[in-house]
Formats: sequence, structure tokens, C-alpha cells
Amino acid sequence: MKKIGVLTSGGDAPGMNAAIRAVVRKAIYHDLKIYGIRYGYQGLIDGNITEMELGSVGDIIQRGGTVLYSARCEEFKTEEGQRKGIEQLKKHGIEGLIVIGGDGSFRGAEKLTEKGYPCIGVPGTIDNDIPGTDFTIGFDTALNTVIQAIDKIRDTATSHERTYVVEVMGRHAGDIALWAGLADGAESILIPEQPDNFYEVIEKLKRGHERGKKHSIIILAEGVGNAVEYGKRIKEEAQFETRVTVLGHTQRGGSPTAADRVLASRLGARAVDLILEGKAGRMVGIQNNVLVDHVISEALAQEHKIDLDMYKLSNELSI
Repeated sequence: MKKIGVLTSGGDAPGMNAAIRAVVRKAIYHDLKIYGIRYGYQGLIDGNITEMELGSVGDIIQRGGTVLYSARCEEFKTEEGQRKGIEQLKKHGIEGLIVIGGDGSFRGAEKLTEKGYPCIGVPGTIDNDIPGTDFTIGFDTALNTVIQAIDKIRDTATSHERTYVVEVMGRHAGDIALWAGLADGAESILIPEQPDNFYEVIEKLKRGHERGKKHSIIILAEGVGNAVEYGKRIKEEAQFETRVTVLGHTQRGGSPTAADRVLASRLGARAVDLILEGKAGRMVGIQNNVLVDHVISEALAQEHKIDLDMYKLSNELSI
């Protein structure tokens, strides 16, 4: 193999640039030509492909977002879209592809592999919802962004003696909410992996109020529901002054933490190793701080699981 490509797809995540840098420099170290594909699978279909050099990834390890840009591409889910992408790979002589993204991006990599183009997936998503790896690139940075925001919200909640409902991202996974809630001492954490016991939240608020507690923070994962509606229900049921903050896409931006930079560098470099070893249709990950790789289809067939011991602990500490 002499030429490989790299793209980022789906939602951006802090640390994607560090992964791109690792892929490019590791490839060049092994005398491979490396091509950057801009705008994900849409860019692959359109032929938005450029050869990358060492200087192409200079001074990007600390930057959020992705220098290759990203886009969602419905066309690539079709046989015709995949055919167009393969034509572009043939045109540029690209023999293997490294895909940085989430589960949807991995499914595209799987399709290309089935059609004879070896792909390796690198998990990049703030949601931390990819089975087969303890952590995904971007999760730690997003988590710290949320924690910093909640710290500031708690100052205001204390000053005005209010209950705040804070909605965080995570799609169908509750990792951001759980980790941030435990780290910030939230009174209640609502995640899609556990039943939403609204009246248990209300009882906890009332117990706190009875012992003199004047403010509370409730963390709501977006997969549970709408924070505005939840805040209205609390105000109506408990008669507590309630405010809502939806953190939104601030969670996806910012300079990646050291943990994300290191993780991205390790995973990106390992992806190149797998390509050179002749592996295909696999994803890299980290489990118990050891780099691992799995067949993409087998990994995605597994259910994403949350650490229920952490959830139990958060309830025990927020009595």
C-alpha cells in the first residue's frame, strides 16, 4: 500500500485535528502518500481530495474542530453514492481510508470495506457512545466545558436561590450528563439509560428545601427530553423558582484537553498501523488504557452501556 486517505465525518469533536495530525505524520513516517478528503463522505463523492504534507498538519494539535471540515451525507448511504466515492478513490490511487467520526461514519467505512476498499475507523464524538472503546475523542473536552459552565451556573443559582435545569448533549447516551453531574455535585442526573422518575426528583428537591437548601442543579441529558418543559413541570409541581440553561453546541468546540490530544494521537497512529498490517473494516479504541481494535460491525452490534455504579454513587452522594 502506497497511498491512503483520511476524512472526518459527522459532528465535529475536539481532538479530531490531533487525530488527523497523527494519521498524516505516521503515514509519512512509513513513506506513504496521504490524502486529506474535505467535508467527509460528501467531499469523497465530489472529489475534494488533496495530498497532505508534514506542514499540512503543523500547529493544529491544539485547535478544536477539524481542518478537513465535516458534513453529513445522505447520498453516501446509497449504492450510487458509494459508487461515486469509489470512483474518486480509484482516480487518486487511494488504496485505504481512515475515517474519524461516530457510528454513522463507521457504517460508511464498513460499506467501503465490503466493496474492496479497506477502511479503519477512529472514534471521534463528544457523546462517548461508541461500543468497543472506553472513551471517544472529544468526550473529555466536552465534559470539561460542561463542568465549567455548571460551576458558573451554580454561582448564580446560589445568589438567587433558584433551581436550575441544565440540558447537555449526548444524543441517546447519558455519559456527559452522568460524568458532569457527579463531578459537579448535581442534585439529580437524568439520563436515557435510566427511568425518568420525575416525582423522585421533586421529593429530593423538597427534602433539600426542608433542611435549608436554597438552590439545586439538575442535569438533563438531551436524550431524556426537553429541559424547558422539564423546568416548567418542576415549577408547577414544587413551586420552586426554576431556570433552564441549554448548553448546546458550545460543548462541541474549544481547544482539546491533554487527555483528548493524547488519545487522538494514539488512536490515529494505531489506525495507520492497522492499515499497514492489512487489516480492514475495523475500529480502534482504548480499553483499560490499552489500545484495542474490533470489527466495526461487531462493535456496533453491541449496546452502549453506561457505568451504573457511577449513577448509583451520584444518587448516594446527592442525598
